[in-house]
Amino acid sequence: MKICKLGIWDETIPGIKFDENGISNYAKIQLKLMEDFPRREQGKKQWEKIVEQVKKKGRNKKYDCVAGISGGTDSSYMLYLLKQYGLRPLAVNLDNGWNSEIAVANIEKVTRSLEIDLETYVIDYEEIKELFRCYMIACLPWIDSPSDMAIQAILYQIAHKEGVNDIFIGNDFRSEGKQPTEWTYSDYKQLKFIHKKYGRIPLKTYPTMSLIKFFYYGFFRNIKMIPIYNYLDYTKKEAQKFLIERFGWQYYGEHHHENLFTKFAIGYWQYKKFGIDKRKITYSSQVLSGEISRDEALNRVAKLPYNEEEIKKDLDYILNKLNFSHDEFQQIWNAPNKTFREYPSYYHYFEKFYRYLWPVLSHVLPVKPKIFYEYDERKKQGS
Repeated sequence: MKICKLGIWDETIPGIKFDENGISNYAKIQLKLMEDFPRREQGKKQWEKIVEQVKKKGRNKKYDCVAGISGGTDSSYMLYLLKQYGLRPLAVNLDNGWNSEIAVANIEKVTRSLEIDLETYVIDYEEIKELFRCYMIACLPWIDSPSDMAIQAILYQIAHKEGVNDIFIGNDFRSEGKQPTEWTYSDYKQLKFIHKKYGRIPLKTYPTMSLIKFFYYGFFRNIKMIPIYNYLDYTKKEAQKFLIERFGWQYYGEHHHENLFTKFAIGYWQYKKFGIDKRKITYSSQVLSGEISRDEALNRVAKLPYNEEEIKKDLDYILNKLNFSHDEFQQIWNAPNKTFREYPSYYHYFEKFYRYLWPVLSHVLPVKPKIFYEYDERKKQGS
């Protein structure tokens, strides 16, 4: 199997192409992102300008920004950085009924120690359970998309409620990379269709954000979501060491394993049912960023992303929590895998109006979304 010379992106990744030097288009996506968002002195200067503007807009308000927190490494360390720069964040956590005890404890330790107020939005569990079931019945690879969309909606809603303009998130493309659209794409139109087709109960507490709401928050309210690690020097290993020493924070395993359903979605559902190993993207980006070696990345993905002894126990717990019998789950497992293109979504409009979208969205979003970088590079390669 052909593997990228600069990372471990390989031929299992949709739309991958290699040039004459064995360098993949995904490596080029990563390099372009790193070029557009430099760190060190240049990145720090950009960040300090952002901080100055946030403080100015937030003067005389209880909070000057909102920060999404999960209890994981990136968001926990982000809270520390925000306080170091003199910002007054309101930490926001989404409780979808699947947060691990470690994640909950981490959030409490960090927010309490830093004296940061915490607002936790609790979704009615029957509703989020319904959506998880729907996405599994739909046989889509990214079954945790209802959580992603809910988190985004809640952050915007709370920022609007508090009268602040800036939302900080701990996403870090240097340690996470750009996952292929085929593996993770979802949007509100897709969710509505899947819920209508497979759902049984109405959604009353589940937070939604339509395109109209999105443009209202972004354009008329000037609320922006800013990934802090686009600008500041950051390595996950060093951050984890600091968090453990400073707050008694605990590590929870692989990326996103602080949430039990996300852990199942990435480490078992995608890996076993779809043959998707998201670690190839994550570790490749860390190789290119110099955080780990290429050999270390190859050694890591040679191992299973889950513990074979634990998975049986975990699966029993998950199925019981979702009200699936083993027979029902087996039927879903054996059903043909689907792609996001087999369900209605806004992606058709993205492809059709692509060249006009960023000039419009640049008035709503502070940074160009990674999907544009992916689309640009893959179009160059004819993939």
